[in-house]
Amino acid sequence: MLNPFTWDAPWFVVATGLFVVVMARANGTYWLGRLMAEGTRRTRWRSLLDSPGYHQSQAWLERWGAPVVTLCFLTVGVQTLVNLAAGVGRMPLRRYLPAVTLGCILWAMMYATLGFVGFTSFKALHAWNPTLAWTLLVVAVVALVTLVLVTMRRAHQGRDAIGLG
Repeated sequence: MLNPFTWDAPWFVVATGLFVVVMARANGTYWLGRLMAEGTRRTRWRSLLDSPGYHQSQAWLERWGAPVVTLCFLTVGVQTLVNLAAGVGRMPLRRYLPAVTLGCILWAMMYATLGFVGFTSFKALHAWNPTLAWTLLVVAVVALVTLVLVTMRRAHQGRDAIGLG
């Protein structure tokens, strides 16, 4: 029932359902972050919220937060952290809501199309040749991990070369 790939509905209905789910999750995480920050203000840990590092991260969030919120939905495993940070950093709703809405639309469209096609293709290939299906999946994951690691290493070497590292 909750798996959108098993819904017998038009694509638009599936995409809309995915949008509603991700919008609820992202905004819930944002508000959880705001509650955490407010709760911290009432404890002995409130000095953390007055620290230079926290103020620096809030300035960074003010400058780059909206694009980061939007683009985090094109990644895997980062959305929760970014939305939580936006809430803890008290990103203004006038900036957060448009950014998260656009990100959720991108996510829903991506999963309603590429995710569905990928899942359906894997299922068909698995029915024909399970070994080939799993081998290709492992190769794809290894290639993706390698790409991310190489990109991170190059970025780190670039920072070292200019003295930031």
